Parts: sequence; C-alpha cells; structure tokens
Amino acid sequence: MTKADTICAIATPPGRGGVGVIRVSGPNSFILVDQIVKKLPESGRFALRGLFDRQGELIDTGLILCFSGPASFTGEDVVEIQTHGSPVVQEMILRRLTSLGARRARPGEFSERAFLNDRIDLSQAEAIADLIAANTEQAARAATRSLEGKFSTEVTNLADDLTALRVWVEAALDFPDEEVDFLADGEVLNRARKLEQRLLDLISRAETGRVLTDGLRIAIVGKPNAGKSSLLNALSRRDSAIVTDIPGTTRDVLRETISIAGLPVTLADTAGLREALDSVEREGVRRAEREMQQADLLFWVVDVREQGSQPPPGLPDEIPRLAIYNKIDLVGQPARRDGDSLYLSVLNNDGLDLLEQAVLEQVGLDQPGEGEFSARQRHVEALQAALAHLQAGIDELELAAAGELLAEALRQAADQLGEITGKISADALLGQIFSSFCIGK
Repeated sequence: MTKADTICAIATPPGRGGVGVIRVSGPNSFILVDQIVKKLPESGRFALRGLFDRQGELIDTGLILCFSGPASFTGEDVVEIQTHGSPVVQEMILRRLTSLGARRARPGEFSERAFLNDRIDLSQAEAIADLIAANTEQAARAATRSLEGKFSTEVTNLADDLTALRVWVEAALDFPDEEVDFLADGEVLNRARKLEQRLLDLISRAETGRVLTDGLRIAIVGKPNAGKSSLLNALSRRDSAIVTDIPGTTRDVLRETISIAGLPVTLADTAGLREALDSVEREGVRRAEREMQQADLLFWVVDVREQGSQPPPGLPDEIPRLAIYNKIDLVGQPARRDGDSLYLSVLNNDGLDLLEQAVLEQVGLDQPGEGEFSARQRHVEALQAALAHLQAGIDELELAAAGELLAEALRQAADQLGEITGKISADALLGQIFSSFCIGK
C-alpha cells in the first residue's frame, strides 16, 4: 500500500440533486470524518449522522459509510458521505475536511490510488472512465467486462505464455549439449506461431473494443453529385447537409454523430473529389483528404451509372472501404450487397439496412457476444508492437536459427503487454491517463 495523505472530493456530477456524495480516502479518513459527525459508524455499515462545522453548528444530515483498507476501492481507509445534493452544502463539508488536514483530490486520484495499491490494474482503471463515458448500452457492457478484468486476464495470460516460451528457449541455449535440440525440433516454432495467432485475435477484438469506446469514424467520399450529402442526411435522419444538383456544393467537412445498433458513429461528409476549380474548392478537397486519413472506414459513394469508374486518386488503400453504388432507382435495380459493394437508393431509403449491417461486420459487431471488452488506442498499439517483436523473432529463428534473438523478441513482446496492465509503466503515462478522469473517481 502506498503512503499518502488524505484526499477528499465530490463524487457525484456537478449541480443540484437529491443526493450528493463526498468521498474521503487516506490514512486519516476515519479520524477526520469522526470530528465532523461526532461518532463514526463501524466499518461496512451505514449510519445516519449530523455533520457539524467548526463552531458545532449543523451543516446537514446524511448517511456515512466507512470502508477499512486494504479491503476498499483505493486500498486505503475510505469514507463516503451522502448528503443532500446542494453544491453549497457539499462545499461547506469539503472546506471542513480541508480545515482538518485533508486536501482536495486531483482528477482520477482515487482510481490512481486503487491502481498503485494493486486493487486494480491499469486497463481496469481506464475501464472505469470508459464506463462513466459510455454512450450506449453495448459500450457500457464492454467497459464492465474490462473492469471485471476480462481484457487484463487475456493480456496477462498471453504475456505469461510469451515468458514461458522465452524461458524454454533460454534453457535450450544454456544447455547446448543436451541430446534434444529444442530449437530445431519444430516445437519452439510451433508454440511461437500459436502465440502469434493469439495476438492477432486479441488485436482484432481490442480494435473492436476501441471502436466501442471511441466510436467509429466514417468519411463519406466520392465525386461531386454522387449522393454523399444525401447519404449523410438519410443516416442521420435530418437535413444536415445542403443537397443540390450543382457540383461542388459541399466545400467543408460536415459531421454528424449517429448510432448504428448501439455503435456510436461519427459521419463526415466531405467535398467531392475532383480537380478543383477555385481556391475554396481546393481547400475543401484538401480537408476531405485529411479526413480520409483520420477515418476508420470509408464510404466511397458512386453514381451506379458510373459503376465501372476507378476510385479517385488519393483514396487511401490502407483504410477499409465500402463501395456504395447509389441511385439504383434511376436504373431499375434492386437493393443488394455483393461483398464490400452495396447497391442502394438514398433517395428512397432503399438498402440502408444492408449498409448498416455491413458497417457492423467491418468492426466485428455483427454478432455481439459475451467476449466484447472495452479498449483504447494505446492498448491496440501495444498489442501491435508486441506482435511486431514476436514476428521478428520468428523470422530470426526460421532464417538463422537465432535462438538468442528469439528470446530477446519474446522479452520485448511481453514487456509491451505489461504496459497495457501497468506492470511496466512510465510515470508520465500514468499522469496522462489519470488526469483525464473526472474528479472523485
């Protein structure tokens, strides 16, 4: 357990409400609150108490609940004070606490103490913030699973197996006179390949978790008058974008946030991609290209009558895309899907259900299951870095039977996974993560 001073903060949202909660944590929590309520209840039990100021005048009456460390959220002695949700009353209680020696908590300091006292790991701490910020039921359930430790357990098990293989490889290097050449019998390579596949699977699921946490960014791109703005209006179910027959009407990026089967999606309608006629349109095209680079998915909208046309220059190949052939009502075609190509009519709202299903499939949410968990971009990047180290080690083993290099690659891969849970972490990273939390968590 860390040695720290006693902190206090309001744990409920700002503003007025029926109930307001003040949280106190630290070695002197019980002593300080006892001076305010006159008689502290025993740990683990609620009690109704009056809260008094320095002069002995009643501030409010509320419920007091004590948790003895280390069996508390922070791992320290914790007191929760539930009063009427008046900002004035809560501020008076906070001032009374600070006058007795407590200090006001920094953003995320309660969760930070829980992490530092080994009550939760780093990814679980982040899941707390993700759960609070969840905008959909699906995102909330995924964050809850991460908070329960599902993601952490998988990462830890994978790191342990990487380390176990490293120990085996180093044993083979330390005892070269053994009759069995462990590096040459294929078992090491086989185990490494299995670890590689597990990493690939976890990366895919973590990317899905990241999308649930951050939302999906979709850029709608294509030539002028293909129906991009009409598609934005149809999906957002309101006339956000101006729609005309005049090419180049959209000059700037227009964004709308929608929900597709519980998945938060930010749609960005961009300027038509063509040789710009003036400086304003050139700037619109430049912004469209920048938006494409930041997107998770592209909607490439094409007039179905130009079905054979090639994607315009500048469409990034590394970003997944769905080809949307619009205006099928003009050629008498039915709405249908052919792989990553969809044929629909935005005007008649025909085929939009196929498009939404395709989006869910792109991010692995077409069949939601109990395996979903929340994740962040840094988690995905750490997993990808671990995979790169492992694959480099496998290459060295296959090409040069370099067991030493494989062992080092396995160590580096395990270290990358340790950064996810916080077993290996820099103070700067911790500060960045916990400073984004709300005060009181």
